[in-house]
Amino acid sequence: MGTAVALAGLALPLTACGSSGGARPAAGATPPAVRVAASPSATPDGRLDGLSQRWLAKIPAQTRQVVVAYGDGVDAATGKVTLYQKTGSRWIAEASWDSHNGRRGWTPAHHENDLRSPEGVFTLTDAGGVLPDPGSKLPYHQDPAFTPPASWGASHRHDFDYVIAIDYNRVQGSSPLDARRPQGESKGGGIWLHLDPGKGSSACVTLPKAAVKQLLRTLDPAQHPVVVMGDRADLAKA
Repeated sequence: MGTAVALAGLALPLTACGSSGGARPAAGATPPAVRVAASPSATPDGRLDGLSQRWLAKIPAQTRQVVVAYGDGVDAATGKVTLYQKTGSRWIAEASWDSHNGRRGWTPAHHENDLRSPEGVFTLTDAGGVLPDPGSKLPYHQDPAFTPPASWGASHRHDFDYVIAIDYNRVQGSSPLDARRPQGESKGGGIWLHLDPGKGSSACVTLPKAAVKQLLRTLDPAQHPVVVMGDRADLAKA
C-alpha cells in the first residue's frame, strides 16, 4: 500500500532486535541458506504441520494465511519458518526458510531484554522498512528512521530494509516504529520479522531478504494473516 508515515515523538523501538542485548554476527558471517519448497504442497492431512490442537485452537477461524516459526529448541536461536495458505479446507505449504530468533530461545512470558522470542499466535497487520514498498499488501511505512544506528556495525546495516511487525504488545494499524506498548514497557515490544544478520536476535524472527519480500507480497489483510511461533516441541505438545 506504500504510504510513507513519519511518527514524530514516538521512540524508535530498534532495541528489540538490535545491539541492546542483541547478537552481533562475526565479521563475514553468512546469512542462513534459503530453504524453499520446490512447489506448493499440501500437508499430509491438510492441517498445519507440527501444531497440536492446543495451538490450532488459537488461530482465528477467518485466518487463511499462517506463518509458522518453528524453533529448533527452547534455548536455541535457530529454526525454520514456513508460509501456509488455506485452499478450501486444506493448508498448503508455500515456502520454507531457515531462520533465527531470540539468541536465548523462546519463552511463553517474554519480558524486556530477556533475549528470548515470545511464544504465541499473533496477528500481522503492518509493515515497513528503509527501502521503498516492494509491493506489500500490508500497509507499508517507508521511513529512513528504520536505519540501524552506525554503532551496531556494518553487519546490521540492512536488518530493517524490510520488516513486518508482529502484533505483540503493540498498537495495530500503526508503523512498526510506533513504540507504544499497551501491556507496559516491562513486557517488551518492537518484535518483527526482518532480514537475517546471521545470528540470533534480541527477540525478533529473522529471515533471508527474499523471504521477507515474498511475505510482504503475499500476506493479505483480507486473509487475516497470523504468525504462530515457538519452540517446535512445544508447538507439537498437546
